[in-house]
Order: sequence, then C-alpha cells, then structure tokens
Amino acid sequence: MKQVSQVAQLKQEIAQARAAGKRIAFVPTMGALHAGHLSLVDQVRNDDNFVIASIFVNPLQFNDPSDYENYPQSLGVDARLLSDRGVDLLFLPEPEAIYPEKPNLITPEDIESNVSLGLEGEYRPGHFSGVLTVVSRLFDLITPDIAVFGKKDAQQLALIKSLVSHQLATGRRMPLKIIEGETVRDDHGLALSSRNARLNPEQLEIARTINVALGACDGKADAESAIETAKSMLSDEIKLDYLEIVEPATFQPVSGDYEGSAIALFAGYVGQVRLIDNREISIKGR
Repeated sequence: MKQVSQVAQLKQEIAQARAAGKRIAFVPTMGALHAGHLSLVDQVRNDDNFVIASIFVNPLQFNDPSDYENYPQSLGVDARLLSDRGVDLLFLPEPEAIYPEKPNLITPEDIESNVSLGLEGEYRPGHFSGVLTVVSRLFDLITPDIAVFGKKDAQQLALIKSLVSHQLATGRRMPLKIIEGETVRDDHGLALSSRNARLNPEQLEIARTINVALGACDGKADAESAIETAKSMLSDEIKLDYLEIVEPATFQPVSGDYEGSAIALFAGYVGQVRLIDNREISIKGR
C-alpha cells in the first residue's frame, strides 16, 4: 500500500490506476479504525477496483472544539490495518490540501435537502455542513466511481446520498455509486465506534443497553409505545439527547398511525462520550 499526502501525488496514482483499467473505490475515514471501517474496505475490494482510503480529521464537522481535540488518532496502527486489508493507496492530507483557501461551506439547504432537520442537525449545529463540505471536496480530489459509507451514521448517509444526487442533477459531478455498509457490532451488540475506546469497562456495559433498547422498538404497534419501551430499557446512567423513530426517506418522526418500515435512532452520553446508533425496525400499526 502506498501512502501520499500531496494532491499531485494522489492524482498521479489515480491516473495510473485508470490507465490500467481500474475503477476508483473510495473509503473516507477519520482514523482510529476498527472492524466497522475495515468492513467498508471489504465492500469494495476486488480485482476491478483500485481502493483508496483517506484519513482526515475534519475540523469543520465538530461543533464542540474539545471533541475535535480529543478525537482519538492512531495513524501507525491504522495504516497497518488498511494495508493488511488490501487497500491500494492511503491518502493522508494536511488541512491546507483539503482547504487551500477559506472553505466554501456546503449546507443542506444548498442541496435542497430536508434530511438534516432535527436529530443530529438540531443537536450538532453546523455538523452536517462540515460533513457535506469535506465529502464534496474529497470527491473532487479523488473522483471516485464508488464510495462506501457506514449505515451507523444513518442521517449522515442519507444526506450524502442527497448531495450526490443534487450534484449529478446539476452537472456538478460525474456518476458516482454510493454503497451502504452495515453496522458492525461487538459480541454484546454495541455498535463499533472510535469513541468506544474512551469508555471504561463499566461504561461499556452501560452503552450495551443502547442496542437492546433499539431492538425492542421492532414490531410494536406504534412509535409512541416503541419509544416508551426503548427508554425503559436504557441504563439510567445514559444522558439522552434523543430516541426517535423516523421515516427512512425523510428522517422525520413517523405519525401516530404509521405502519411499515422505520428507523429507530439514538444519541446520548455515556459519561463524557457521545454515542449514536440506529436500527431498522417495523411498526405494525394499530
């Protein structure tokens, strides 16, 4: 696996791969890798693809400066994991390579998307603008044919798909396929996250009630009873931001008489660590 930090080097490697008949498959990360990230690599690693992974901790998507400062970093370990997994090229840009000038922020309004309303959009002001801006910039630099994102960040994934659709419709981008990676969990059902490393053993046990609570939403007659049941199963030690059930297409709360597929979403704090998770569920209807 080659490692590059300069845009000129990146573009040279991409040109050589395309000349060899390869498709460009992209796996963006912020480092502190775990099995969930590596499963995304597995989604796109084959003989037809030239797999590029990036590690860049994007300052624009942290509304809490301390969260940015404390974000775990383990570059040496991450590089070895990606190499062992079959990544062809690791892009390690400095901030000035991503943002050579003052960033021109892309907002959800710019791409005519309402997916960001509520949930993370409410609790993390400016977060999604930072995500859209860095993802669009990385797409510009790497020009991938395929990019893969995890479903654990469900609202973010939906917004990125909206970004690509809008840019395709406006002629801003060439065709790009977004692949959705399933959430990877530990043996107790806790969704893997780089932030889990900041939890002590007691906090890990508390965090493992999240998956149990979300799973209990499935098959309930209505969202209200599902949410009530789920909240009763969360540890009292969790400081809840939200536990909501939304329609998959809009990420807006389901109505009282809703019936069908939905997504149960959680965000909250275990100690000082903020975790998110979601499960695809079914509401039976009354």
